[in-house]
Amino acid sequence: MPELPEVETVKAGIAPVMEGSVIARAEVNRPDLRWPFPERMAERLTGQRVLGLRRRSKYILVDLASAETLLIHLGMSGRMLVSGQMIGEFHHPHPAPAKHDHVVFHMENGARITFNDARRFGAMDLMETARQEDHWLIRDLGPEPLGNAFNETYLIDRLKGRNTPIKSALLDQRIVSGLGNIYVCEVLFRAGIHPARKAGRISAARVASLVPLIRDVLSEAIAAGGSSLRDYRQSDGELGYFQHVFQVYDRADKPCVTHGCGKTITRIVQSGRSSFFCPQCQR
Repeated sequence: MPELPEVETVKAGIAPVMEGSVIARAEVNRPDLRWPFPERMAERLTGQRVLGLRRRSKYILVDLASAETLLIHLGMSGRMLVSGQMIGEFHHPHPAPAKHDHVVFHMENGARITFNDARRFGAMDLMETARQEDHWLIRDLGPEPLGNAFNETYLIDRLKGRNTPIKSALLDQRIVSGLGNIYVCEVLFRAGIHPARKAGRISAARVASLVPLIRDVLSEAIAAGGSSLRDYRQSDGELGYFQHVFQVYDRADKPCVTHGCGKTITRIVQSGRSSFFCPQCQR
């Protein structure tokens, strides 16, 4: 499933053709994705000016002049593809409609943004902008890892006394929002912390060291356009590149990248998810 860097990359890709423009026509081609679409979604979106795009955790939020906000969740295979406008140095003509083009935004400026989702695990919803923090997908989220509310003091306090593995704690969206399996594996390797270590038994100094490492890993991944695993693509159809510099994720049985280590990367399963780590470098 796309994590924070992938969602941020998609948001940045569609923002230039959506922000400030009017949705001339919203086309909704099925009644639901993961959940039913909100009532009259096409009608409520058509004719609305897009005031701005934001990201909250793994969700894209599209603020509309109607005082409503469209929430977009990419799910496991959802893609938002832009056509009919210049993106960087390339012009993408409108493609022929595809089987899994479930929602299409025909913009007044000539752009088309297509939400294509083969597995239909994505979702969209409309909510009052003023009450967005009450939405059931948002209300329990922790602070953004790149924001000021996520800091060393906060993380030390939230992990104090916890008996859960540090990997599980960092994946808990109530503690910090937007982190997923890939980037937590990479962060813990850089921190030298074993993913099965109990969160409450890690020293305050080591917990504090996680904050800048989390920010570094996420920022590097965003700059690389995210990690292209299986279905993920950017809004112009291109791949992300951070997967080429993974140090542990998906590298089971390969040599550790630490000079002089000599061990190989190990894979274990935690709560149904693969964890990759170096048994020598991570304690």
